[in-house]
Parts: sequence; C-alpha cells; structure tokens
Amino acid sequence: MRILIVSQYFWPENFRINDIAVGLKERGHEIVVLTGLPNYPQGQFYAGYEKKPKIEFWNDIKVYRSRMISRGSGRGSRLFLNYMSFAIGGVITAFRIKEDIDSILVFEPSPVTVGIPAIAAKYLKKAPMSFWVQDLWPASLSAAGGVKNRFILNFFDNLTKKIYRESSHVLIQSRRFENYIIDQGIPKNKIKYLPNTTEDFYYPKSSSKYDEILPKGFKIFFAGNIGEAQSLDTFVEAAKTISDKGIKVHWIIIGDGRYRPALEAKVEKLKLNESIHFLGKYPPTEMADFFSYADALYVSLKSDYIFSLTIPSKIQSYLACGKPILASLDGEGAKIIQEANAGFTSAAEDQNGLTNNVLKLFQLSETERQQLGNNGLEYFEKEFKREIVLDRIEFLLGN
Repeated sequence: MRILIVSQYFWPENFRINDIAVGLKERGHEIVVLTGLPNYPQGQFYAGYEKKPKIEFWNDIKVYRSRMISRGSGRGSRLFLNYMSFAIGGVITAFRIKEDIDSILVFEPSPVTVGIPAIAAKYLKKAPMSFWVQDLWPASLSAAGGVKNRFILNFFDNLTKKIYRESSHVLIQSRRFENYIIDQGIPKNKIKYLPNTTEDFYYPKSSSKYDEILPKGFKIFFAGNIGEAQSLDTFVEAAKTISDKGIKVHWIIIGDGRYRPALEAKVEKLKLNESIHFLGKYPPTEMADFFSYADALYVSLKSDYIFSLTIPSKIQSYLACGKPILASLDGEGAKIIQEANAGFTSAAEDQNGLTNNVLKLFQLSETERQQLGNNGLEYFEKEFKREIVLDRIEFLLGN
C-alpha cells in the first residue's frame, strides 16, 4: 500500500508515529507524511525549519511540511493559532502531494484539528481515512487545557464528530474511549481498538553509562513531559513524607515541560534537592540505559474522568524495560499495571497512597522487585509488542 500519514507532529519531534511510519516502511509499504514544521515542545521552530514549508526525506519516507505558527509558550491564543494554522496550512499542503494514495492514517495526540487536512486529502486522493484517537476531544481540551467556554467546547465537539463521521475507522488507544465516542453519535462498528506500542530501543538493559551523574541508592525514575496534566506535585509531596521518615529515596526526573520551573521551585522550598534530581532532556534512545539503574518507574496523571480513560504511552515503554511500575493513576492505566502484576497503583493525586506504595516497594527484596518487572515485560510481549500493533494497522488500513 501507499499510505499517507497525517500528523501535526513528526520527526525530529519525538512522537510514536515516527516509529510506526518506519515499521510500515520496513514491511514494504510506501509511506508519505503530511506534517507541520517541528516546534514541539520548545515552542520555537527547530533550526533549518524557520517557517519554511518544504519537502524532505527521512528513512526513505517522503515528508511534506506545511507552513504554520509555532506554539510559543503553549498557552491560550498562541496555542489556538498553532492548531488552526497547521489545519489551514495542511489543507494547502494536501494539494501539493503528487503521489496516489491507497489509505490515510491520521495520528491525533491533540489537537483534533489534524483531521481537517486529512479530510482534504481523503477527497483529493479518493482514499479511505482511519483516525487514531490518542486524546478525547473536546474533553481533553477542558481537562488538560483548562478551557471552560461552552461555545468553544461545542465548536470542537461538532468538529470532532464531523471528523469521526468522515473516517472509515475510528481507532482508539484505550478500550475505555469507546463509550465516550459512541455518546458522540459514532456507530460502535466503526470504532476499533488499536493500542500504542513502543520503539524497539525500549528493552531490559544493563548499563554503566551514567554512573557518574546518578546518585547511589534506591532510585525511582520519571521520564517524559513535565506538565500540569502529569500532577507531579503528588510525588513531591510523597517524597517529602518519605524524607521526613528518614528513608533515602532518590527521584530522578528526565524531561522538560512548562511546569518544570514551578516544580523545581517547590522542591527547593521543601528542601528536597538531595532527594529529587532534575536531569533535563535526553534522547529517547537513552532511556533504556537510564532505566537500567531504576528500582521503579513512575507514571501519574491528574484526577479527572477523561484522564481515567486513557493509557499514558509511557506505560508501554516502562513495561518493555522490565522494571516495577509505581502509578498514581485512575482507570485504564492503573488497570493495566494491576492486570500485569507489574507494580503498585494508587489513585490519582493520592499522596498518602503513593507514599505507602513507595515504602512497600522499598521493603521488597531485589528478587521480588525483579519479578514485578518480569511480569510487566511478559504482559507487554502479549498485548503491546510492536509487531502485534503493526499487524493490526496493516489489517485495518487494508480493509
């Protein structure tokens, strides 16, 4: 098949769709990508991409880039302009695509407006469109973006329904998305479960690469975006309680995001600098090296109904690395960790529950912790392995 992938985000930005594109290419499909100019998460265009639409090749994949406004601070009107400018620029870019297309795969981690250029491509190329839902709109706009204006929410609700109706398949990364989308008037037989996988550089590893920069002792790692939706204050409060008990636990934070300055200020105020370590950003290819040092890996989200329906994509990466998981989550994400018997879960934003789970894990033997990690890896191989997900994508795009 010749497959068009439509995504606002693509290499050199770090999103799972990059690996999906490569995986489909490896299976003999011709991949064409319609995307924007890379500016996530810094908010400024990457060097060499300053506002210039272009055509380039990456791993023998042809990439059409559309003109757009960068996300800047990632707040308010600037973020809205970022979303809408890609939607408009993407429609224009769709007219530039020369290739005939057999099937279209739309990747939507937010915003849902990525569906607008995809619909244009659908009619221009007379190709079926499958829409892979990573975030539920407009609910995530309210939960993560803080938007409460009814006019705006109704506008995006209607737009989302239109995009779903235009899709041959509505693909969902969590089974619990189904009822929400059915309530938006979409037939159940159009909705298909397609979980996320993770790149093949996430695997159990033994490394001494970062001996010099990591502290000695019991270590819990968090890797990813540092935003308000992650509710990282929960682990800071737990770290304070554990520190006050005289128990030495190191929290290693890898990543960046707009909430990082506030979180660092809180750590400073609570005098937790010797317990919580901010390492900044590293390439995803380095994560398995870092995780090899971990006694546990941490994942969290805010307490919100919509977040309880989602599966944070880092869960697949954590499971694949064969380490115990500590989770401050509600709903589907917590359920997976429980089903896998891969660690301990507590309710979202429950600082006391997290504290108790950290202490419980701390008191386990190394052999017992390793068994939890092995359980998670076995579950990953059965449910989320890359080849399983690629098989499913091939089948859906071909039918």
